[in-house]
This record gives sequence, structure tokens and C-alpha cells, in this order.
Amino acid sequence: MADSSLPSVSELLAVAVAALGGSERPGQARMAEAVREAIETDEHVAVQAGTGTGKSLAYLVPAIRHAVAAETTVVVSTATIALQRQLVDRDLPRLAEALTGPLGRAPTFAILKGRRNYLCRYKLTTGASDDDEPALFDPRSVSSLGRQVARLHEWAEETTTGDRDELVPGVSELAWRQVSVSARECLGAGRCPSGGECFAEQAREDAGHVDVVVTNHALLAIDAMESFPLLPEHDVIVVDEAHDLVDRVTSVATGQLSEALVAAAARRAGRACDQEVADRLAEAGEGLGLIMADTEPARLDHLSEALEGAVTAVRDAAHACVTAIGPDRKDDADASNVRKLALAALGEVHDDAVRMLAAVQPPIAERREVVWLSSPPSQAPSLHVAPMEVGGLLRERLFGDRTVVLTSATLTLGGAFDHLARQWGLPVHRKDHPGQTGHPDPRDRPEAVADGESAPASAEPVWRGLDVGSPFDYPRSGILYVARHLPPPGRDGLADAYLTEITELIQAAGGRTLALFSSMRAAKQAAEALRERIEHPLLCQGDDSTGQLVREFAADERTCLFGTLSLWQGVDVPGPALQLVIVDRIPFPRPDDPLASARQRAVAARGGNGFMSVAASHAALLLAQGAGRLLRTTSDRGVVAVLDPRLATARYGGFLRATLPPFWATTDPEVARAALRRLDAAAERVPEAAR
Repeated sequence: MADSSLPSVSELLAVAVAALGGSERPGQARMAEAVREAIETDEHVAVQAGTGTGKSLAYLVPAIRHAVAAETTVVVSTATIALQRQLVDRDLPRLAEALTGPLGRAPTFAILKGRRNYLCRYKLTTGASDDDEPALFDPRSVSSLGRQVARLHEWAEETTTGDRDELVPGVSELAWRQVSVSARECLGAGRCPSGGECFAEQAREDAGHVDVVVTNHALLAIDAMESFPLLPEHDVIVVDEAHDLVDRVTSVATGQLSEALVAAAARRAGRACDQEVADRLAEAGEGLGLIMADTEPARLDHLSEALEGAVTAVRDAAHACVTAIGPDRKDDADASNVRKLALAALGEVHDDAVRMLAAVQPPIAERREVVWLSSPPSQAPSLHVAPMEVGGLLRERLFGDRTVVLTSATLTLGGAFDHLARQWGLPVHRKDHPGQTGHPDPRDRPEAVADGESAPASAEPVWRGLDVGSPFDYPRSGILYVARHLPPPGRDGLADAYLTEITELIQAAGGRTLALFSSMRAAKQAAEALRERIEHPLLCQGDDSTGQLVREFAADERTCLFGTLSLWQGVDVPGPALQLVIVDRIPFPRPDDPLASARQRAVAARGGNGFMSVAASHAALLLAQGAGRLLRTTSDRGVVAVLDPRLATARYGGFLRATLPPFWATTDPEVARAALRRLDAAAERVPEAAR
């Protein structure tokens, strides 16, 4: 029974804001009340909250109040590690201290990740490795990998959490795999000899007794897809960075087959069943590798006879290994572990092969999954299969029996929530627009389309969309400059006119630049050219870890940082260190991107505009996220420079611009450069201690 004697959400928010030294923000108060209302009415809410709104506080306060009042747990999911760490290391500790008095006790919280993120004591002590590479026979060998594993053994004696993120500096993925297991591979706490001191189980235990559990979209997706729960029992989920939810869920639901993966499964199987049976799987994997090497990387609408035969051989050989392994020997922990590891690898290989064969059987217009072959430079080719859409999964498993709060600085595209609502599996509001509430139109229900009748109200998730705006005065604080005079971007790298434009903008800004590129190739080309043209320090993604590069960039106001996708989101550098954001081109997905192209074709087959629904919407989200790096506080000023003239000239340009913050706009390069020179001069006049 919920405790109704607690202070109201508005009262708690006022206490929290005062304790944290902030000021009242109307958008923050509106969002907090919307979250409270959603929790109380068991409805869902999508809140677009611009930078500076204080959305973390706006959802944490009502979430904590609900958890304390109802003696339950609330889950908060994020897309990025940076936001997870911000919540757990900064926001929640400060908020818990501020609300302890009004709530009568200190709110509690914990972070929970997938099992693979925690060190496995049993695997550590048995020395069981994922591969039979010579370097792994002795984990303490002098090889680079051996040194990393030896360091992990030393760290295991010191750590109290076993959380990979607490190991600084980190180790390679291959080294970490030698001391960790996936959920499929785990013996289970009740049967594992080390179950009583398992780090992953301890994290789950801790998470089951706190008010707020912070996790990530990947674990949220796994929890939704698996038959066993990974998250503690909860009735409210807050999905922060919700614009990234579909991509993260799709990534988790993507299967892969390669010769190396099949070989690893065969090696594991060889420890648990007759070697001759395992050898047949290894041979099938080799055959698959040879066929893939002769196949062009692309989306595969049909499997060639040879490729279909190779995938079928892998499927059947994996099934034969599973059959040969036989029943579990529960009295022998080591044998049980070997069996579990083998079945986990075999299950993934078998199930992904089944998915690939099934995906290409229906007529193209009716397909629900996409298959493609990739062959990155210096890597062996691999087959992939991914769902065309994940809305059905989210609708059934995420929105079915709990309240979901979705929030981000970017949720509306072209001024409406419709696009993301469809991707999430939510019904579209016929009259919905930012700031307006609504209920689904019965005609949007698939049942209604099928039989001409409206379904019962309970058949559809009920939700509202709300845009609480931003405290920023965008027209006075920022300029959107579109370089209309430049030629359209080409496929052969950055034209010299683009490099000249970037040079002139950075010189006007005196450095202070984050340059976002649509590919790593373009970022490196620009960095190499600009280092010879400007006098300011220039960092490029790949020179060091992304976190370290961002810290260096923020520490020196004259420094420039060039990079690609991971810098388009999550970079938070307030003040004069960042007064210019450059975007080299509209970030459309590549025309040959297998998943995006298949989704576009599917939309077109239903009579829709595939380009606008998929490519333009993808670009709009990413463009808005990139532009959002400019203004991080109400005192920030600067310019977003988009070098792609299509933003001003193409028919879809208006749709893309409607998704961006309402900056003052210009296509005059001298206006942009003059503004940057004034900002640079103003920043120079302000003593560093006063900033």
C-alpha cells in the first residue's frame, strides 16, 4: 500500500533544487508532474526535455517518491555509460542526501549490468578459456594477453564488485572473456562452487533491495527478450536517452555467424561430446568461411545455393553436437560447466543459422528480418540477421504491464512524436503535437485495419507526448549556419572547399571546435589536413580513448576535437571551450546499409515514403543530437555550422531543420565568422577564475 503521507512531488522537487543550489525551471516542474501523473494513472509518457531542463531531477524525484511510498523498485535505463555514471556517481548521491529528511529515510540506489560485465570467480579459478589459442594455455604467460589476464587475477583479490568498469586502465575484450561468462554460460548460483561469492549475483541481490536501479538499454532489451528476469521486480521504468532505444534493442537482437564463431563452438563441443561429431561442426564452419569469402558484402534478399547449403550444414552439425552432449551430470560441477559452455555456444550458432534460413523464405514484402554479409577491412567475413522492427517486442514486453517514462532532448521529428512512437510500438495520436496530450485513434489499431472494427481500449497502450521546451534562448544564444555556397558532398572524401571552410571557421573561433563527421575516414582526412593549416591543438578520435580525448578538449579552450558517431551524443563541454560545432554532412545512413535499406523498402511496400520514414528520420535525430552539443548552460554561446548545402536547398531540409533547436539561421559565411570572432574576443576578456 502506498504511503500517502509523504510530501508531494512538487514539494520534494523544491527541496531538491534548493539543496543542489539550482533555480526553479518551469520545464522541469512540468516534467516532474507529468511523470507523477503517469505513475499514478498507469499510463505511459514521452517527454522531450531540451538541454538545461534538468530532466534527471525531473524524473528521479517522482520515481524515488513512488519507490519509497510503494516500497518497490524503479528502473532507470540509459544508452550511454557516461549518463549511467552521472546518475550513480553524482545525481543520485546528492539527491538522496537532500531527500532523506522529507522522506524519513535515505533513498537507496544501485547500478546493474549484464552478467558479462562482472568477473566470474569460478572461471577465474578453473582457468577455463573461451579459445584454445596457444597464448591462453598459460594465463600468466609473458604474452600481452597473458599479462592482462595476470593483472585480472591480481585485481580479483582487491575488487569488492568485480565490475569491469572499475578496472582502470582496462583490458582487451579477449582478456576479459577469459574471466567472465554470459547469462547462457552461467552455471547458476545454486550449482556453481563459487556461487556464494559471485559478483554478478551480489549485484542482482543489491539491486533487489534498493529504490532505484540504474541499468542500460542492452540489459533492458535482454530482460524483455529472455524467459527469465534479469531486473528486479518493478512497476515503473524510466528510459532516458530514449531516442537510442530502438537501435540498442536491435543490436541486442542481431545474430551473427562466422567461421571463428563456429570454430569456437566446435572446440567447446569437443570437450563435452565425441570429437568426431564436433569435428563435423568445425568442417561446416570452414565451408561457410570459404563460401562467404566468395560472396560480395551486401544485403542478401536470397541466399545462393552454396551459401544456403553452408548455413544449413552449420545448423545441422550444431544440432548434432547438442544431441551428442546428452544430459547434465549434476554431481560434477566441472563437467556441468563444460557442458553449459558448449551448449551456450552451440545454441547461439544453431539459432542464428535457423533465423537466417527462415528470414529469406517469405515474400520480400512480408519479411520480418534482414540478412546481410559484411567483410570489414582486415577482418573475416560474417553473416548477420536482425529484426526489421522491434516495436512489437517493445509493445508486448516493455509497455505491457508497467508504466514507462521515455525522455530525451530529441524525441520529436518534424515537430511530432509520431516517428518514434511507431518505432516503439505505440499507437500514433492523430492530433498529437509537442505539448499536447492525447489518446490513440482507434483506426490506428492493427486489429481495426484487419477487421474493420475498433479494438477494446485496453488493447492499446495509452500514452501522451509532452515537450517541456528548454530554458535556453536559442535565437539569442546560437546561430545555425548552413554553408549553402559549398558543392554537395561527394563520395570521394572531403572536397578542398570543405577543408577551406573548416579552416576559416576554426580560425575565426580561435579553436574551441567540436567537428562531427559522418565517417571516420572523413574525420581523419580533415584532421590530417587541418593540422597543417591551423595553429591550435587538434585531437582526433582514435588518438586515445574517447573519454580521455573529451577531457583534454575541455581542459584547453583552444583545442579542437574531430570525431565521428560516438561524439555526436553524450559530449558535455560547457563554457568557452566549445563555441563552434561543425557538421560535415547530413548524417544519412549509407545507401548500402542493409538494415536501413530494407526498412526503407518495407515502408515503401506499405505505401509510405521510405526515405523520409527511415533515412531522413535517422538523420534528423542524429543532427539534433550533434547540434545539442553546443549549448550546455544558459550562458553558453556559439555557432552550429552545417557544411552540407542540402540542409538549405533540398525539399527535406525543412523537416530536418524543424528537428533542430530554433537557432537564429544564416547562410552567410561572413556573418558566422564575425560572430565567432566576437565570441573568441569576449572569452579572452573573461578571466578563467570568473568562468
